[in-house]
Amino acid sequence: MSENNNQDFDEKQTDGGVATEAYLEKEINLFKPATPFMRDHLRIIWISFAAWVLVVFGPTTATWVAEEFMTETSILGGYPLHFFAGAIFTPLGALVLAAVYAWQRDRLDKKYNISHDPEAAEQAEASTATDGGESQ
Repeated sequence: MSENNNQDFDEKQTDGGVATEAYLEKEINLFKPATPFMRDHLRIIWISFAAWVLVVFGPTTATWVAEEFMTETSILGGYPLHFFAGAIFTPLGALVLAAVYAWQRDRLDKKYNISHDPEAAEQAEASTATDGGESQ
């Protein structure tokens, strides 16, 4: 992962059509993001977090709540359900969640015309953003 730390802070940056300078002085509120991009991104994060909690803690909780069912039920050639859920479902679920988050983030970047390419960012900066840029 590389970060572009050479950016000049005087450069005008956009975040979903809202100039960065427009919200830098505002108080950060996790439940009331300043820009449309932030609201959409936060929605994806909260949904992903809820799915992650379900995927990671669901099998363990199900085994704790319904121990008899989870240990006596066999699938895929005799593996107990709690083993399958904990050893196969949880890691695969976490991997799928990572892929879904990356896909959603790419979709969001396209929606707000956000590019991680420095040349494309300069071109976008030259044009006026027209996507959801509401004054706050």
